[in-house]
Amino acid sequence: MSLRGKIALITGCSGGIGAATALALARQGCSIAVHYSSAKDKAQNLSKNLQGTAPGVRAVIFQADLSDYDGVRQLYNQVVQTMDHPDILFNNARALVKTIGRMGNVQDVSIDEFEMTWKLNAGSGYLLTQLCLPHMVEQKYGRVVFNSRLTQQDASSHRSLRNTTGTGGVIGPHYASSKSALHGLLHWIASQHAKDGVTCNAVAPALVAEAAMMSNPSDEMRKMIPVGRMGASGEIASVVELLVTNAYMTNKIIVADGGLTASAF
Repeated sequence: MSLRGKIALITGCSGGIGAATALALARQGCSIAVHYSSAKDKAQNLSKNLQGTAPGVRAVIFQADLSDYDGVRQLYNQVVQTMDHPDILFNNARALVKTIGRMGNVQDVSIDEFEMTWKLNAGSGYLLTQLCLPHMVEQKYGRVVFNSRLTQQDASSHRSLRNTTGTGGVIGPHYASSKSALHGLLHWIASQHAKDGVTCNAVAPALVAEAAMMSNPSDEMRKMIPVGRMGASGEIASVVELLVTNAYMTNKIIVADGGLTASAF
């Protein structure tokens, strides 16, 4: 399915998976609304690289603090006023806030830190999706993709002995639970709007080299992955590209983990 003339809003677009996805979609003729929080230089450089990747492609940068719901609304309004309504939404931004690890103590995450994590990882994606959906439904075309995480997958579906599924992951309960919330959200949206030409899916990466939380992976962590290496942002972007270009695929969480888990669905 051609993306020529489409507009994609990608949150957390200034680096890593967001930037790689922007490049992948732009090569197919999609214009990109590049959201960033603080990395203005990276966003500007990405915007320059996106210009001219395919005929008619535009790239505009937008700054917004997505931990503030007014900032989310402002981002959406600015994108619509500057570029038009987004046809594609990649909810990619996320916050760690604090890392306590698998062996941490729940007492070390305050309710304020919990709420802050949820607000950016789940709340802002919910609100942006809510804002983008009416136009998508009206035009009978829309793509919503969430960036989840492998550790939020249902343990009953992935039974690899070496997998960290079901443990809450390496960050903590605040982060794990905020990402898990996205799965229920996407299932509801996908089921409700499949008849409207709107698909809703998620990509669930495991260990990606360019991710901030994986900046200094241990040898033990690398050995967990059957392919013997960390993932690359471009490899995750190719999954997002699939989800955006395939009109028949919806209500799915696609795991990209180098063979770490085994699953049929």
